[in-house]
Amino acid sequence: MEYIAGNTDFRLHNSAVSLGKFDGLHIGHQLLIDKTISLKQEGYSSVVFSFLYNPRNLFSEIDMKFIYTEEEKKRKLKEKGLDVFISYPFSKETASMEPEKFVKEVLVDRIDAKVIVVGSDYCFGRNREGNVDMLRELSKQYGYRLVIYDKLKLKDTIVSSTLIRDELEKGNIELVNQMLGTPYSIIGEVMHGRKIGRTLGMPTTNLIPDDNKLLPPNGVYASKVIIDGISYDSVTSIGYKPSVGKETKKGVETFIFDFDDDLYGKIIEVRLYGFEREEVKFNSLEELSDQMHRDIQWAKEFLKEYR
Repeated sequence: MEYIAGNTDFRLHNSAVSLGKFDGLHIGHQLLIDKTISLKQEGYSSVVFSFLYNPRNLFSEIDMKFIYTEEEKKRKLKEKGLDVFISYPFSKETASMEPEKFVKEVLVDRIDAKVIVVGSDYCFGRNREGNVDMLRELSKQYGYRLVIYDKLKLKDTIVSSTLIRDELEKGNIELVNQMLGTPYSIIGEVMHGRKIGRTLGMPTTNLIPDDNKLLPPNGVYASKVIIDGISYDSVTSIGYKPSVGKETKKGVETFIFDFDDDLYGKIIEVRLYGFEREEVKFNSLEELSDQMHRDIQWAKEFLKEYR
C-alpha cells in the first residue's frame, strides 16, 4: 500500500476513492472502504482520502485523541488490501478551500477520481459548504461516478466515531466492538517493563500507546494478542501499575496464555473483548499475584465464546 501523508504534490491515475475522516474505521466506514476496494475488479486503483489531523486541534486548544492512530489506520487499511491511503495536510488553507476547487484540484486533477464513494452526510470545503448534492451535480461536469451510502444504525442508533468515543471512555468494550465491526485494539512495539510479572511466574508484554490514542478506563480486560498473524488468548491491564510503583505514563500490560517467546522490539496488536474490573492498588506482591491468577481464570472463561 502506498502511503501519502502531509503532501499535496502527487498524481494518481484512474482511481476509485472513498472520502471521510475514518477515525474509528467503524462498520459504516468499512462499507465505503470495502466498496472502494471491490472496484479494483473494474480496473480502478483503490484510494482512501482523509486528512492528516494534528493532535493539537487547529481550531481549539483541546488535544484530539483518536480511536485509531495514524499508524494503526495504516496497518489496518494495508491488511484490507487498499492500494493508496492519502492523509492530506489539514491546515487553515485547506480548511478554507472552496468546495468546487477541492473537487477539481484534488479529487479530479490529483487523484484522477473516476468513482467517488461517500457517506450521505459527507461535507467538505470552506465552512463545510460542500455536500453530496454538490458532488452529484459536479459529477456531470467532471465525469466521475458517485456512490452514496446512508448512515448505518445499530439497534436504531446511528453509528458514529463520536458515539464510539463516548462508549469507549465509559468502558463499554463489547458495544464498541459491535460498532467497530472488529475488536478495539492497541498496536505498538513491545517495550521493557519492570519485569514484576516475570518474578511472579506470569511474564507480561508492555506497550506504551501514543499520547493521542484514546484508551478505555484503567482496569483489566479479556484480550487477544495478534503476533505474526496468529491470535493468542490473553488478559490485559491498562493503567499506571500502582501496586509496583506508579508509572508516569499510562501503559498496556498483557499476559499471553501459553506463550513464552521473546517479543521485545516486536510490533503486536492487543484486541480487547470485555471489561472485568477497575485498576486497584494491592498491599503486597502476594495479593497482586492472587488477583492476577483470578484475572487469568476470568479471562479464559470469558474468551470461550470467542473461539
